[in-house]
Amino acid sequence: MKAVVFTLGCKVNEVESAGIMAGIEKFGWETDDKLGYADAYVLNTCAVTREAERKSRQLISRVKKFNPAADIFVCGCASEKDKKSFEACGAAFVCGARKKDEILDVFAKKYGYSAQGLPYPKQTKTRAFVKIQDGCNNFCSYCVIPYLRGREVSRTIEDIVKEIYATDSREIVLNGINITSYNDGGKNLTDLIRALQNCDKRIRLGSLECNITDDGFLSALKALKDFAPQFHLSLQSGSNAVLKAMNRHYTREEYLEKCKKVYEYFPSAAITTDVIAGFPTETEEDFIQSLRMIEEAEFARVHAFGYSPREGTAAFKMKQLPAEVKSERLHRLISAAEKAAHKYADKFTGTAQEIIAEEYSDGYTCGYTGNYIRAYVSGRLASGEKYKVILKERFKDGVTAKLYE
Repeated sequence: MKAVVFTLGCKVNEVESAGIMAGIEKFGWETDDKLGYADAYVLNTCAVTREAERKSRQLISRVKKFNPAADIFVCGCASEKDKKSFEACGAAFVCGARKKDEILDVFAKKYGYSAQGLPYPKQTKTRAFVKIQDGCNNFCSYCVIPYLRGREVSRTIEDIVKEIYATDSREIVLNGINITSYNDGGKNLTDLIRALQNCDKRIRLGSLECNITDDGFLSALKALKDFAPQFHLSLQSGSNAVLKAMNRHYTREEYLEKCKKVYEYFPSAAITTDVIAGFPTETEEDFIQSLRMIEEAEFARVHAFGYSPREGTAAFKMKQLPAEVKSERLHRLISAAEKAAHKYADKFTGTAQEIIAEEYSDGYTCGYTGNYIRAYVSGRLASGEKYKVILKERFKDGVTAKLYE
């Protein structure tokens, strides 16, 4: 028997899907994370944008084409937001984002197994994504996720460390909905980092709020045996007026000071970010401030998004900008992001870096440096192994590299 566990959305969804896969495999089933023929499907949905919701709803009809008789189980943020629409499409079971472990209970009952709870995720990639917390208390005015995921809750440091040491992956990514708020009985993210001081695996962090980058936190990262100096500091806008309307709790000046602090500890750090174009209150001058911020912060990579109205959020009630204005600004933002990525990668031409080999395709093995530059090495390298390379020139979405001699 085979089950496909297919995921839309964020890395947290991917981690939770991997846990569901591991649980199903304990029942003796084969699992896959790619769409194809299966006896059962678990669809993990996303609602971060309208487009994500639309794709989530389309999943049921897509998998029915592979096997019309298959049982379909649905979970995730889109089904948390609108459970009935998925039930109407013929799903055998629908739950939301908060109780995904119920999938395994229902799965076990339907096929005659004993439920065992959600195990550690099945690691399907070279990098292991370890979920350390869930939920968000920030309630940014554009974001529906806190309403779907619920309030913040964190795992214990003991359990996280146990999972990390149990995986064979050479790189660990600590992730969650808002890992900056991590709290284990008063112990914060800095305490968790300190608990990993003796870990030989490369440690990478998921998305952060900029206020966490103080001396104590950065010193703890500096003391790790193998830290990947990539800091994804969520920005959203370079305009103080828009940041206030978004309910983001910092100014552009404070954000830039935090970037400066990161570069003091890690001069070669990659600071990556998210920026939204076309927020309802955004003027042309506000948008220009966002473009300027890309240069001032020296971002290595910018994830550009057009504002997507989310029903139930404060921004949904605001007067929206014309679609053509949002589209035009998004294209300018994407162009600026591409220039920033090239500029950052060019700084490291000719330098020696370490990569962990991930996948082989079209004659190249690719992997990421610690500061998140995608490197392509000619030939097949052993997946999961670490290699020292010299970065050469731009290629595809990264750079070419040769093995260090």
